[in-house]
Amino acid sequence: MAEVTGTPSRKDDHIRINLEEDVQFHGLTTGLERYRFAHTALPELNLADISPGLTLFGKPLAAPLLISSMTGGTPRAGQINRALAAAAQATGIAMGLGSMRAAIEHPHTADTFHVRTTAPDILLFANLGAVQFNYGYGIDQCRRALEIAAADALILHFNALQEAVQPEGDTNFAGLLARVEAVCNALAADGVPVIAKEVGWGFSKADARRLAQAGVSAIDVAGAGGTSWSQVEMHRAPTPSHARVAASFIQWGIPTTDAIANVREAAPSLPVFASGGLRNGLDIAKCIALGATLGGMAGPFLKAADRGVDAVVETINEVVREIRIVMFATGAKDLAALQATPLTVVSG
Repeated sequence: MAEVTGTPSRKDDHIRINLEEDVQFHGLTTGLERYRFAHTALPELNLADISPGLTLFGKPLAAPLLISSMTGGTPRAGQINRALAAAAQATGIAMGLGSMRAAIEHPHTADTFHVRTTAPDILLFANLGAVQFNYGYGIDQCRRALEIAAADALILHFNALQEAVQPEGDTNFAGLLARVEAVCNALAADGVPVIAKEVGWGFSKADARRLAQAGVSAIDVAGAGGTSWSQVEMHRAPTPSHARVAASFIQWGIPTTDAIANVREAAPSLPVFASGGLRNGLDIAKCIALGATLGGMAGPFLKAADRGVDAVVETINEVVREIRIVMFATGAKDLAALQATPLTVVSG
């Protein structure tokens, strides 16, 4: 394989830092700790009969769980993607790939995104950075990413703050919305949904409203409270000055629960993917009760994938079991009932 430089090498940096360093938010939380389910001692349900399944973009999912977009572009990233895909196939959940810019600009890395043979049936999302539309990308690159991954839909990720704290960041976000709308329209004609995704700082109401008007088919809120990508960039900063600038944004962002509420209010017809600091099935169940369609997790799956497919399958099964137990203990026989289950706001 040719020497990996530039974008691909940055991917290995990101994997290493996420596995080895503390890059979580400190102080700023997801907001999920503010909510509590009321326990139902008499659920009038058989736990064995509860199914958290759903259909999304025409594909059945065994549970409202997404392996959130993480990586690709290097041999190590390819191993991780294949482990994640094999586990997603075994358990019937959805998966997002990491940014596929590497595959487009370094074609020899495309095989690190080839997971369809491993996971022929899963709901699979390709992924590109929306800002690349201001750097020469367009519908052709989107279609190429979908083709490489044999994906069902395309994620466009929005990472303005991450780009701003990267010394090599692409920071021209001017006039981007019109280009996003053009891509949404073109892919809609192809029958391909587009998902707008933040990377850990959440969406405001205004963001959600503009993206819905631009034609996205779903919004992944990726709120604050989980991995802080400014802290990831701090650990790979080339100078102490760059590191200090990145470190100053550790408390920046919209908490996940607030971002869910923002999208639900601004774009009530769109499916919401809840992500950003979710750690277990209880977190996902709370997000569904707050109006989300499914929950995405990254960090726990990355750590599991580093140990192999079986560890990822075990992690997925634990999360799904937790969701089913929440449904049982709240008397919710299906996801529609869970979405209608009230949450108590914990004071103080």
